Amino acid sequence: MKKIPKLGCGCEKPGQSSSDYRTSKIGTDKTNERDAEVSVLQCRLCQRIWIIYLVNSKLPQSEKWFRGIVAKKDLSSIIPENAVQHLENLEWYLYGGSYFESEGTFGEGKIIVDI
Repeated sequence: MKKIPKLGCGCEKPGQSSSDYRTSKIGTDKTNERDAEVSVLQCRLCQRIWIIYLVNSKLPQSEKWFRGIVAKKDLSSIIPENAVQHLENLEWYLYGGSYFESEGTFGEGKIIVDI
């Protein structure tokens, strides 16, 4: 498990605006027909780098997202197909979406992305 220190920055709290980050798309994870978008976010305030895994579904109330901090040295090894594994290995991550009826909360361990 990767130790991720909390700095007290707003990016560690659920419900942040997309304007709080610089965003670049990594790609789409098509595993199990998920069509999950994987992107890199960089906090404009503390400069930490996050990955976000967004599962959009055609089913109502089924959107899920997971967001976790990435070490700069690990960023080049993250591809859409291994993003879930990376998030599961973190000490903590944020998750939310209509599926969870949540704007975001803290999580750790196994991530259930398939509906």
